[in-house]
Amino acid sequence: MAQQQLSVITLAVTDLTRSRPFYETGFGWTPCFTQDGIAFYQMNGFVLGLWEGDALAGDFQRPLGKASAGAFALAHNVADQSLVESVMAELLAAGGTLLRAADAPPHGGYRGYVADPDGHAWEIAWNPAWSIDVDGHIRFGL
Repeated sequence: MAQQQLSVITLAVTDLTRSRPFYETGFGWTPCFTQDGIAFYQMNGFVLGLWEGDALAGDFQRPLGKASAGAFALAHNVADQSLVESVMAELLAAGGTLLRAADAPPHGGYRGYVADPDGHAWEIAWNPAWSIDVDGHIRFGL
């Protein structure tokens, strides 16, 4: 049986120069590797990649297809409810677009949504039932 893990998530972007400030200024992340049209960020247990769309399509040898960036959401959980709106503000200042103002969903917690410059949806969330360790690893349930 294969190990239950995720190694890399790569997002297609139209203009890496436009996208990088959202991640580097907005989230405050530092790339671990950059090259023409590519940036990788070492996360807590996996790597997030940004790759200009035409080059990514060429790498996996098929067109990007018609699925929109809005067909899924990525989440960035924070350790305290008070951080949700401040992280969202940083992302908006770094080129993001507000999708949903922060509020409390029926299932509990606190969350809002911001899109990156290419429309990839990011949920910024606090969930009191999830723990986040010092390395940023999240655990479902306490």
